[in-house]
Amino acid sequence: PASWAVFFLLLWTFGEGGKLLVVPIDGSHWLSMLPVVERLRQRGHHVVVLAPETNLRIRPSGLYTLKTYSVSYTREYVEAEFQQMGHRSFTPQPFLEKLARIANFTSMFFDSCRRLLADRELIRYLEESGFDAVFMDPFFPCGQIVAEHLSLPSVYFVRGLPCGLDSQATLCPSPPSYVPRSFTRLTDRMSFLQRLGNLVASLSSSLACSFLYSPYDALIREFLRREATVPELLGRAALWLLKYDFVFEFPRPLMPNMVPVGGIGCARENELSQ
Repeated sequence: PASWAVFFLLLWTFGEGGKLLVVPIDGSHWLSMLPVVERLRQRGHHVVVLAPETNLRIRPSGLYTLKTYSVSYTREYVEAEFQQMGHRSFTPQPFLEKLARIANFTSMFFDSCRRLLADRELIRYLEESGFDAVFMDPFFPCGQIVAEHLSLPSVYFVRGLPCGLDSQATLCPSPPSYVPRSFTRLTDRMSFLQRLGNLVASLSSSLACSFLYSPYDALIREFLRREATVPELLGRAALWLLKYDFVFEFPRPLMPNMVPVGGIGCARENELSQ
């Protein structure tokens, strides 16, 4: 497909077997990324996966080199948080209560990122490994911080980012009068009152994301030794591989470096019956 052609044109050095650093997110995010990582390895590229030593799904494999770093939480804690997150996804809850629980979940990833960046031996290994690019899930920005430190091009593999951060980071037009916000159950055809409600949802989600991602500002400043925001770093991606099919989405703008690759994680493709 065209998306794969763009992907491999970007990582041109991989034509002779390049070296790729992969920074995933645990859970279902990793399960959708794993087939792509396996395909890259089968094509002769050397893949190094970077993950916390305490995780649910990221296991050692002969297809890639797994590099881990220590974290403060236990496997039982991770399992409980993921189970609660899955339960909350299908259970109506007050907004403030849901935000508080999400904050608890994101703090785990922030602690993981902080410990990764503080692991000097691991960072030295990354600096000396001569990677060609970083392939990551940018749901949390730790991978992009590492890519920025290593001065490497980054490729994102993502379904979407909270609060429209993908549109904000790429300066992609996303007017609330036209593009419905997540969880509003609205379509791209809205009445005036629905557009007004969509605007309120857009403003509130932006405030929520500012609260959830603000701890990274100090971490970025400390590690990169310069001022930068999360949207600014996310906007430096060379390519966004979006895990959905445009046919099944509402109409909305995309930037030239945003490529839908829906169905890429399907193991088998069968024709639909009549």
